[in-house]
Amino acid sequence: MPELSHRRRLLILAICCMSLLIVSLDNTVLNVALPSLQRDLDAPTSGLQWTIDAYTLVLASLLMLAGSTADRIGRRKVFMAGLVLFSIGSLLCSLAPSLDLLVAFRMVQAVGGSMLNPVAMSIITNTFTDARERARAIGVWGGVVGISMAAGPLAGGLLVESVGWRSIFWVNLPVGLAALLLTLRFVPESRAPKARRPDPVGQVLVIALFGSLTYAIIEAPDSGPGTVLPFAAVACAALLALLRYEPRRAEPLIDLRFFRSAPFSGATVIAISAFAALGGFLFLSTLYLQNVRGLDALHAGLWMLPMAGPTFLCAPLSGRLVGSRGPRVPLLVAGAAMTASGVLFAAFEAETSDAMLVAAYVLFGIGFGFVNAPITNTAVSGMPRAQAGVAAAVASTSRQLGQTLGVATVGAVLAAGVGSSSYKDMFVSAARPGWWILTACGVAVLVLGWVSSGRWARRTAERTAQMLESAEVRQVVGAAERA
Repeated sequence: MPELSHRRRLLILAICCMSLLIVSLDNTVLNVALPSLQRDLDAPTSGLQWTIDAYTLVLASLLMLAGSTADRIGRRKVFMAGLVLFSIGSLLCSLAPSLDLLVAFRMVQAVGGSMLNPVAMSIITNTFTDARERARAIGVWGGVVGISMAAGPLAGGLLVESVGWRSIFWVNLPVGLAALLLTLRFVPESRAPKARRPDPVGQVLVIALFGSLTYAIIEAPDSGPGTVLPFAAVACAALLALLRYEPRRAEPLIDLRFFRSAPFSGATVIAISAFAALGGFLFLSTLYLQNVRGLDALHAGLWMLPMAGPTFLCAPLSGRLVGSRGPRVPLLVAGAAMTASGVLFAAFEAETSDAMLVAAYVLFGIGFGFVNAPITNTAVSGMPRAQAGVAAAVASTSRQLGQTLGVATVGAVLAAGVGSSSYKDMFVSAARPGWWILTACGVAVLVLGWVSSGRWARRTAERTAQMLESAEVRQVVGAAERA
């Protein structure tokens, strides 16, 4: 990538943030619309889960492929294709006449979305070469998530109440078009110095693992063991096959050597835990506010602002802290705040008190605001720049997988607890195990944030980077000798 002026770099950051905005906004807006969608399409709880998880599942399955493909054929090219496909999928979602077609069109959206966030992060990583400048850019990137959380519930509530749930997908169209035109004009093309070969077997195994695991969790409350167990067995077989097959490839889809770095491994598990908590939190909160308290979509969105506001304010602060002091402090704050929020719901039934509910929302917003920047920074720092797309894709995959599992697990627990009773009568008691799950996710962020950010962890990252660079040099020399 050619040397760019400071103003041009900031413009590229803004363009990449536009893609993150529509992808993140889509999730928060949709959560507020779930009860309206449920009534309009007569969807069961599992149907609501699939409306969210069909999107995050496809994203998680294809993000690594998109990242490596962009490194190989051109990041701008893949990024623009993703914008086009995401916009088309959004239009189709707004026209969906049934739940099944909505789920299918959400998958089309996700194919486009898989080409956006990891590729945009790779573009940012290669645009901002200075470590401190990159950390600040990633902090801005994380702040966009906060903007989507702050604007999503309120914008979603306004759109659902005034126009209907279909209008939430229209927001993506003008933003997607503007980002496409600006990318064409201002973002230079870039590629990794050495192209990675496709790994179709690894890709199929990833899809089999994520898809079968999610299906088994979501359908467990309504289906018997005879239906669920075969999918659980497929998930286990796919995982074992991945662990056996991928290390034997010279250029695997998932380079398992990355996980020898404690910060990278910690960031991966932290991302899964934090975003599982986010997915479960939004799912439970939306159904509670509208189906139990009886609020309309607009007022439910207003009630979620105490969570969204702190996320918006804390995300850029987290980015600055990562740049100046490293990831430990933001991760510890995030883990402690998310754990405290979960405990208020699980042990003290925060839903039954307005003051406690607001306090729990504020705590979760602080926690989630602090967690995003250190995840991204840790995932890409220490890795060779040629592997930036793959490393960023693994981090993004972990986020989407976490959100998928959070919605699937918490929704399954809720559906099993409610049974044939009404939400209003059984919600608080049925949701308690789900809140304990989210509390455990906060504890995982806290503990791993401490373990993966010390001197020992940094030494493992340095050794991993040296090993990857040495292996890359050997591959280049070997290819030259064969030629």
